[in-house]
Amino acid sequence: MAISNVMEQMSKEGIGKGRRNTQQGYNFRGIDDVYNTLCGVLASNRLMMLPFMVNMVREERPTQKGGVLNYTILTVDFKLVSALDGSSDTVRMVGEAMDSADKSSNKAQSAAMKYAALQVFMIPTEGDNDADATTHEVAPRRQRQDAPERISPAQWSRVISLLESTNSSADAILKHFKVKDLKHLTAPQAIKAINQLEDKLADMAKEETNRAGQTDGGGFDDINDSDIPF
Repeated sequence: MAISNVMEQMSKEGIGKGRRNTQQGYNFRGIDDVYNTLCGVLASNRLMMLPFMVNMVREERPTQKGGVLNYTILTVDFKLVSALDGSSDTVRMVGEAMDSADKSSNKAQSAAMKYAALQVFMIPTEGDNDADATTHEVAPRRQRQDAPERISPAQWSRVISLLESTNSSADAILKHFKVKDLKHLTAPQAIKAINQLEDKLADMAKEETNRAGQTDGGGFDDINDSDIPF
């Protein structure tokens, strides 16, 4: 009920695109505009919007002028909680941003919050801490002859998922490729790791199927996982 009440009120007020991206020449709604307009409406409807970060991916990107940009992608859950009866619902949003200093995470958080609010409450238009306020010139990856392409967010998520599915440790991967963190893998290394883990998962499924076909008191034997074969 509280969410629909906020939607009804925001449908009448809206948030105009009063800010402008000077690099590419388009108007947008800033995070401060969303906060200033929505805060009182949420409070009057006794509705709280609580953020919980689920995942973060960070990497460095070169600029056309030879500098370096910090690039951050955040996956954030926003829990909408009614202060009246404690009922709640959760929405998930991805925010991404770049910054030449230490503000890429802050901007990504603001982007996730802004678009979660705009989409959940369907806020219409009559719309430097906002990611839409600036547009960075990033050098194409193919021009980076001196450094291999880093593991992508999708590859990283796949590796993590396969490690969990196979009950494997990342230590063997880190030792084999001589890196301290999975996020430091290159894209080709990530592909090799994914292939090895998928093979292991297939072997586990085959072994479990074979064991299931044996009549050993009607039960299943424990599966002994082997180390990742690097």
